[in-house]
Amino acid sequence: MQIAIGSDHRGYTMKLKLAEVLASQGHTVTDEGTHSTESCDYPDISIAVARKVSAGEADRGVLICGTGIGMAITANKFPGVRATTCHDEITAEMCRRHNDVNVLCLSGDLLGESRLDNLLRAWLETEFEGGRHARRLEKIAEIERNWC
Repeated sequence: MQIAIGSDHRGYTMKLKLAEVLASQGHTVTDEGTHSTESCDYPDISIAVARKVSAGEADRGVLICGTGIGMAITANKFPGVRATTCHDEITAEMCRRHNDVNVLCLSGDLLGESRLDNLLRAWLETEFEGGRHARRLEKIAEIERNWC
């Protein structure tokens, strides 16, 4: 899987770890920044990752900031991007199963490493159920086509 990854300064350390984990699992990882712990603006990074997912240049994206919230808000401005924050394995599984979330937004401040591995595995391995959920996602896509 092609995965674009990015973080602001508060998620930088976690991003480095996640990039290693993803690469070791055989995924192709594209690091969209930041490349240091120097303060930066999270929308710049979120835009870079969301643009790749929206254009089909990446299958999925992972974004990390202090809470993950600002990254999700920004990423969701792009057509075809379904981004959300997750804090545990259950939300990671359900966001994939019911919402086909393609951009995972994480908290660099609130998640510990032990929880992170299980959360990431659930998000990567859970398939979208389709069915009634596909109908609902089509309604969201219609908003993007007609209102944005």
